[in-house]
Amino acid sequence: MARYFIDIAYDGTNYHGWQVQPNGSSVQETLSKALSVILRSPVLLTGAGRTDAGVHARLMVAHFDFECLLDCAAVTMKLNRLLPPDIVVYRIRQVTDNAHARFDAVYRTYNYHISTRKSPFDRQYTWLVNFPLDFHRMNEAASVLFDYIDFTSFSKLHTDVKTNNCQIMQARWMQAHEFEWFFTIQADRFLRNMVRAIVGTLVEVGRGKLTVDGFRDIIEAKDRCCAGTSAPGNALFLVDIGYPDTLFVD
Repeated sequence: MARYFIDIAYDGTNYHGWQVQPNGSSVQETLSKALSVILRSPVLLTGAGRTDAGVHARLMVAHFDFECLLDCAAVTMKLNRLLPPDIVVYRIRQVTDNAHARFDAVYRTYNYHISTRKSPFDRQYTWLVNFPLDFHRMNEAASVLFDYIDFTSFSKLHTDVKTNNCQIMQARWMQAHEFEWFFTIQADRFLRNMVRAIVGTLVEVGRGKLTVDGFRDIIEAKDRCCAGTSAPGNALFLVDIGYPDTLFVD
């Protein structure tokens, strides 16, 4: 039995998230079915995390086991022929037998895109805001995230995780062009709905409805009801996941 990591990207518009859902299509289910057809054996995929409905991934990693060694390049090519156009496989790599796509990840990075002008071309992938935002003040508030590890205030309620602690490594707004900004946030792990809740609350700072000190108070409250509304999912992208080099088999 050999274990493999599979690197994929997807447009999440037509899916109910990564994870298999009882009443809707998911990326995990679509990819598992395609792999099972090509390998002629049922395949169970374990993802590095879960993206919500409508959220996209420039890089998602999952692992699966197969009874024998694969020609990874050939399987990758066959998968891309079989998969719908909104899912692509970048590569498949053999890893050590105990490597885990979720638990061995040392960081994940997300980007969130905001547009300040209506555009017919990127409407599916940005959050259009119709009010002025102070991105300098939003960056002041974002820097507060580095002072904390407990982000209960930005977590979806009633989840089954054992801890709400996360180590934030990056958190900053940057300007892509005149009318578009994006927020990059990197951490060792993320809670469910965490990035969208942080973005939604930072926007309240940018609108002048919340101070930087108020943003700090929300984190310290450890209460989701204190934070802002979650930002729309269509503008969120999982863009990178990091692993130790020792996991990969040459």
